[in-house]
Amino acid sequence: MNDLVRDGYDRIARAYAEQRDQFKNERHLDILAARLRRNSRVLDVGCGSGEPIDRYLLDRGFAVTGIDISSAQVALARSANPDSVVEVRDMLDLRPGEYSVDAIVSFYTIFHAPRETHAGLFATLRSFLPVGGLLLVTMGADDWHGVEEFHGVEMAWSHFGALENRRLVERAGFAVELDEIDESGGERHQIILARAI
Repeated sequence: MNDLVRDGYDRIARAYAEQRDQFKNERHLDILAARLRRNSRVLDVGCGSGEPIDRYLLDRGFAVTGIDISSAQVALARSANPDSVVEVRDMLDLRPGEYSVDAIVSFYTIFHAPRETHAGLFATLRSFLPVGGLLLVTMGADDWHGVEEFHGVEMAWSHFGALENRRLVERAGFAVELDEIDESGGERHQIILARAI
């Protein structure tokens, strides 16, 4: 599954980046940013081309580290945001305690990993945060697992429904503070903002 996702995003990196702003994330980012101090450290899991999420965060004075499975996406992110740190990483290879940050964002990424790995991934992400640290993620809104055409390539998705997604976040050591379904861009995604406890 990971190879399919990596190869797919490598092939469509530029085309996808040009259409990335079809989803409206600014309201949720505003909520996150209002709760962070200037120079807060933010990890973006699945940063893609670095636009528009990392650009938003950098413009507001946050220190951003991005990781993405696609080397083509990372190349675009490095070009767009030379003042951020961007690494080619598979999120499933992250180790507990590997990062120490104030907040984590992950937009349209976690559902590309097998859903049976999501609980462990959230536990690892929790280990990067202090008590009170923030997590802002998008998840699939409905229970589904499979492969579909995406911008001309095959792409894999794997996710539970909204209720189970929330439970996974809570069981990993978070208190959910915002949980809603976003339908911008003609798709349905669950958006969760949670605080590490």
